[in-house]
Amino acid sequence: MRYQKIELTVLFKKEGKKFIAYSPALDISTFANSFEKAKQRFNELVEVFLEELEKMGTLEDVLIECGWTKKIDKDKPKSINWVPPRFITQTKETVQIPCHV
Repeated sequence: MRYQKIELTVLFKKEGKKFIAYSPALDISTFANSFEKAKQRFNELVEVFLEELEKMGTLEDVLIECGWTKKIDKDKPKSINWVPPRFITQTKETVQIPCHV
């Protein structure tokens, strides 16, 4: 099997004493008691997640559903590279949510 190295956007947040790692490009998350452990667990999760999708034969479907695109190498037409969705910015938007007093 051929592998491709990519860079993923991973968001980290702290909830109480837990650190949460989330990637919108794969819509997966994990958590740990430390930032470093959350990073480590996230990398392990990505590996297992993608391996399982490959075994089930659903890798392509899931990546496309998550917004990934295929890039075909012109010099090697049988060589396909995956391109994750590109997030151009992160902003804060003001919204209203109902709250009961």
